[in-house]
Amino acid sequence: MLKLLRFLLLSVVVVAGLAAWGWWQSGQALQRALPLTTADTFVVPPGSGLRAVLGSLAQRRLLQQPRLIEWRVRAGGEPLLMHAGRYALAPGMTLAQLLANIASGQVILAQLTIPEGWTFAQMRALLEAAPGLTHEFKGLGTAALMEKLGHAGVNPEGRFFPDSYRFADGSSERVVYQLAFERMQRELASAWASRAPDLPLKTPEEALTLASIVEKETGRADERGLVAAVFVNRLKLGMRLQSDPTVIYGLGESYDGDIRTRDLRTDTPYNSYTREGLPPTPICLPGAASLHAALHPDTSQALYFVATGAGDGRHHFSVTYAEHEQALARYLRRIGFTPK
Repeated sequence: MLKLLRFLLLSVVVVAGLAAWGWWQSGQALQRALPLTTADTFVVPPGSGLRAVLGSLAQRRLLQQPRLIEWRVRAGGEPLLMHAGRYALAPGMTLAQLLANIASGQVILAQLTIPEGWTFAQMRALLEAAPGLTHEFKGLGTAALMEKLGHAGVNPEGRFFPDSYRFADGSSERVVYQLAFERMQRELASAWASRAPDLPLKTPEEALTLASIVEKETGRADERGLVAAVFVNRLKLGMRLQSDPTVIYGLGESYDGDIRTRDLRTDTPYNSYTREGLPPTPICLPGAASLHAALHPDTSQALYFVATGAGDGRHHFSVTYAEHEQALARYLRRIGFTPK
């Protein structure tokens, strides 16, 4: 019996010694700088747990004895939630620092900018080419894409707010689509709620369409309100909008960079020279300034505008057609156009 007790006591001492050694070794591993000479990244796939993360690091030879470290982390009560994403690795970083970053979700953020005035097709091409995104919608038709986003039957043109968006590197493109869609909903709702009285616009969707035309007609901040006023005045009088950008949008891929007289006469749902009222959908992704202009147009009686040709993007705004003809003649002379 005495020998058995001595054996058991020795076993306890050995186990305790091994545990103490393992605790010390794993603690050293957690606080030791990772074997890195240059900056790098480490990806945690969705659904990964602590064991999978440590195993991946061991495969990359960034640590040894992953099971021992796992035991230490779990026994120490450290956070075990591993957030998916791409994480920065830097020389001098310890394993404990990396695990803390993963547990708190300090992922690398990528950024993507959707310019104001782009079409949805241009936005989609940008997202599909973005290296920081995974592309789950590639190859889908537009209707199928909108259905996947939870907006079945919604035409996407104009529905996504142009801005810069930050997201976890390696995220699905769905994240950016959702951010931009929800942002446009908020911006449009806010602009519509504070709209000027007596506008010839029945719905927020009509306001969005008008804003998209304003966006394409001028890039000058000081002219957006006047451009919007021209179109609002025309809508009130039942005049056709006669906006070249709507014609260009209706031409689609057949537009070659030049708009011709025959294009203005060729009827499409978007030709505001041949059809009254607003086109059936927006023609681009308007920004906040164009939304504001469409719902808060300047006070003006102008019904016409034409570029000055001065090279600064300015337009001349006219109340009468006679004044407009004179402004148009000046523009044509300035650009050296000679009628045949």
